[in-house]
Amino acid sequence: MSTQPMTLTDEQLQFRDVLRKFCEDRIAPRAAETDEKEQYDWEAFRAICEMDLPALGIPTDYKGTGADLVTQAIATEELARACASTSLMFLISKLGMLPVMNFGSDELKRKYLPRIATGESQASYCLSEADAGSDVASMTTRAVRDGDTYVLSGTKVWITNAGVSDLYTTFAKTDPSAGHRGISAFVVERDWGVHVAKLEHKMGIKGSPTGQVVYDDVRVPAENLIGEEGRGFYYAMHTLDRSRPTIGAQAVGIAQGALDYAVGYMKERKAFGRPIAELQGLQFMVADAAMRIEAARGLVYRACAIVDEDDPHGELSKVGAMAKAFASDVAMQVTTDAVQLLGGYGYTRDFPVERMMRDAKITQIYEGTNQIQRVVIAKKLLS
Repeated sequence: MSTQPMTLTDEQLQFRDVLRKFCEDRIAPRAAETDEKEQYDWEAFRAICEMDLPALGIPTDYKGTGADLVTQAIATEELARACASTSLMFLISKLGMLPVMNFGSDELKRKYLPRIATGESQASYCLSEADAGSDVASMTTRAVRDGDTYVLSGTKVWITNAGVSDLYTTFAKTDPSAGHRGISAFVVERDWGVHVAKLEHKMGIKGSPTGQVVYDDVRVPAENLIGEEGRGFYYAMHTLDRSRPTIGAQAVGIAQGALDYAVGYMKERKAFGRPIAELQGLQFMVADAAMRIEAARGLVYRACAIVDEDDPHGELSKVGAMAKAFASDVAMQVTTDAVQLLGGYGYTRDFPVERMMRDAKITQIYEGTNQIQRVVIAKKLLS
């Protein structure tokens, strides 16, 4: 069991209050326009850099602030409460750099981590392919050693921040005959020849570009190999175990934003001569939503605390999968109910809950579908 206290420290509570005001003032007013335009909001990114948020997940030796993952989850939740697309700006570069932080050489860390901490660079995590999503070992992207370089060729899909990032942490087969043991990981700079073939038109998180990233004989210096050849699959799974809890935090934030808006609406909207907040049937809906969100938040914080403790009891894979799956299912249910609570207004783009409902859906899909999370949980229980 985790020994981390399940209540927040005074410092964390103060951080949450400051960040919530920042998000309400600087991020939330831009969310509807960001969704409508389907464009990356550089002003929002500059705002989160002003708050030093990209530095939270980077160690202090590399210009970061080295915040614990619970604190990073708080930041994720508050950003997602205001705008899910902006919360991905905060999350994606950390995801891209986790393999470097945990397995990269000192040279790679010194070269790239400070650039992420200051906001000079952004990173993407390039694992999935058209026929290799949940089944990562089926990837076909190749990395062939040629002297002091590797030559990468192939296509990655569903890449968050495609075209915005200048760094792409890329997984490729160095030994196609070895299955998942033949996968290696590299940091690839955009200017070396990486290009985006297509950007997707999505249901939600429209302010965060998702696209196909193509490597056409891209030469990567051998020193940009992360760790050892053939260890990429392990690095990828290790990384996802440590990033899934923050997807749970994103889901909690989306759900909290939808509930907060619905509660405010219920206090103002009148039917039959009184506020609909006095109708017991609707009261039960928001009470259930609040209970589910709080349960999800507690599970997310516990998973994050296990990461902070370096998984001393080997329970992170299971608890992290639980946190991600449960929180994202809660987000989908709560946002759907929020639309219902607003009635016809909830179905229109004049009100934010329909956007939140669309944004919530992806949390059940990316970084491992919730069906895959249940497979992970069941294997741990039955092993």
